Amino acid sequence: MSDTEQIKLTSLSSKGGCGCKIGPADLAQVLRDLPPSVPNPNLLVGLDTSDDAGVYRLNDELAIVQTVDFFTPIVDDPYSFGQVAAANAISDIYAMGGKPLTALNIVAFPISTLEKSILTEILRGAGDKIKEAGATLVGGHSIDDKEPKFGLAVTGVVHPDKVRTNAGAKPGDKLIITKPIGVGISTTSIKRNLLTEDEITRVTKVMATLNKTASETMEPYHVHACTDVTGFGLLGHASEMAKGSKTGLTIFKDQVPLLPRVRELAEAGAVPGGTKNNFAHLQGDVTFPETMDQIDQWILCDAVTSGGLLISIAGEEADELVSELKKAGVEAALIGEVTKENSGHITVI
Repeated sequence: MSDTEQIKLTSLSSKGGCGCKIGPADLAQVLRDLPPSVPNPNLLVGLDTSDDAGVYRLNDELAIVQTVDFFTPIVDDPYSFGQVAAANAISDIYAMGGKPLTALNIVAFPISTLEKSILTEILRGAGDKIKEAGATLVGGHSIDDKEPKFGLAVTGVVHPDKVRTNAGAKPGDKLIITKPIGVGISTTSIKRNLLTEDEITRVTKVMATLNKTASETMEPYHVHACTDVTGFGLLGHASEMAKGSKTGLTIFKDQVPLLPRVRELAEAGAVPGGTKNNFAHLQGDVTFPETMDQIDQWILCDAVTSGGLLISIAGEEADELVSELKKAGVEAALIGEVTKENSGHITVI
């Protein structure tokens, strides 16, 4: 076994690496006293709806999509970590309906204490995933840091009239998700040695899978809203969609796909802090069934790294899209619907 393989990257992160974002409440407090940005008619998507990426119109036929994401290791294999981090960053472009064009590496690495070959493998994994996406690596920036961190800044392109935001859901739409949830609980379990090698392979594959196929498959359909499910969890990102769209959402808890043994692992205590923070932030915005216990509520709020797309599509097209996604190898499931009632609120049934 090589030195690279012996290193447990997840042990080098003080937070264990769940890809968690700064919570919405904390972020709002940080940004509260900053001056507002200067209005620009070409800024099609900015900060207002907590969307996945910014979109700026260059002309009537072309807009650029820009995003950035990075985090500490969530798996121990360096190559896999690079793949997951890249897939996670690129996902924001797909969520907006765009095509990734260029990428920049963002590297923080303890160059004097870890083998340089580890960083080489992280970059190799990311590079392979960038190529799979059809994008081009054009550079990056690195710093020496005590904790390894990695991610990408990604630029994509989209037609200005075909931008998908998280704020366009319409009553009567159905909700589709394209990957199982429970990633945060599973990756926390990696740090605690609770997963088998097969289970580690399974969750790593889910995280490293690009949302490219899902995005391309839904392109011909009437998709009214889309977001990728990441650090704020399924219900956190669904809440942003409900509030941005001024609609209500109903989530069918028994139809939400889960990774193996997620409930068992959560019962064993492998619930990351980010998941619990997500749940606390959603108080008042979600109604759970009286019979639903705390564990299942946490699972629906679980902090995800490189999750699937949450799609709001015209109701009459939902079954066909799910079928087409499955034929294309996407783990899609119909998990809810959009309602006129209870604007900005989620009801779990």
